[in-house]
Amino acid sequence: MKIKMNENFKAFKDNYLFVECAKRIADFQAANPDAKVIKLSIGDVTRPLPKVAIDALNVAVEEQAHAETFRGYAPESGYDFTRQAVADYYTRRGAKIEASEVFISDGAKSDCGNVLDILGNNKVYVPDPVYPVYVDTNIMKGNEIAYLPGTLENGFAPMPTDEIEEGSVIYICSPNNPTGSVYNREQLTEWVNFANERGCLIIFDSAYEAFVSGDNPRSIFEIEGARTCAVEICSLSKTAGFTGTRCGWMILAHELEAAGMNLNATWSRRQSTRFNGVPYIIQRAAAAALSEDGIKVCMENIEYYKSNAKKLSEFLTSKGYKFTGGTNSPYIWMQTKDNMPSWGFFDLLLNEAQIAGTPGVGFGSQGEGFFRITSFGKAEDYDEAIRRLERIL
Repeated sequence: MKIKMNENFKAFKDNYLFVECAKRIADFQAANPDAKVIKLSIGDVTRPLPKVAIDALNVAVEEQAHAETFRGYAPESGYDFTRQAVADYYTRRGAKIEASEVFISDGAKSDCGNVLDILGNNKVYVPDPVYPVYVDTNIMKGNEIAYLPGTLENGFAPMPTDEIEEGSVIYICSPNNPTGSVYNREQLTEWVNFANERGCLIIFDSAYEAFVSGDNPRSIFEIEGARTCAVEICSLSKTAGFTGTRCGWMILAHELEAAGMNLNATWSRRQSTRFNGVPYIIQRAAAAALSEDGIKVCMENIEYYKSNAKKLSEFLTSKGYKFTGGTNSPYIWMQTKDNMPSWGFFDLLLNEAQIAGTPGVGFGSQGEGFFRITSFGKAEDYDEAIRRLERIL
């Protein structure tokens, strides 16, 4: 063919990180069919959806069976009841948001890349280590990417520097995937003030906000000044177990403007062209999960996962390993044994203990020598994993 292609795709690595992990696990399983591999690599949940969400789903499905309650195309920005449920959820946590500033989507992963549709070719800053989607979606668009190094010394929470150019886009994930670090109120305030002074836009990913405890902010909109410099992306994937059910949102304040354009209005126009909305039955389940009673049930699952993380944290502490996460995050970010390369440690755990995690270098150069383990598995798997790790760590 003589058509032109998006040559930015040539800059990609051959395999997406989690695809490569899955391939190596599958190859090992094929060669060792009787081995029970404990998969603690991908951040997928294992607890079922909360009953309030299931009940709402069932009612909504039944509604679709009757002409008088049937719903077809959903509003591109979300049903009013879902947008209001998100706004109410934020208000209960001390972040005042209007329903008209909430845009319902099929998840945070989509929004992290799709938001670039309304932005020009700005220089982009991402933390390193980082969730690969931030990088890959900007490569697709051809944006220049710079990295903000996260290290043990700065708690994997890089802060503003004078090297960041004015008018840039800055991705912040708190709690962070993969390192589990969380920005405190003073640190996030410094980022907001910096962005407003430099004319930058913060894309704030709060997908793991339900794991945050204490006075640490769960939303950037808890910080004064955020409404003029930030958008927030969030999801029910971890909060309510919607990894397969798919529902998230992006918040764009009405006063957020750039280049003479209002970002709220521009995103609304983008959605009306490129999105047909999240299904009605899913939005009913989402609204139920976000209710006061729904969140109480969701938090029972969050505590289950945090208990898994606590077991791992206590074990690694007893062995003298340095790590972050495990408190305000479902992830443990640990140094590898004897500072082994990350992929070497992946192979060691898989071959010697039949445990699968994620090599830190897959999240960026600063991740070399580190390893991510999730707490989203079943409780009994962590008891067994610790017994196996005792033999090799």
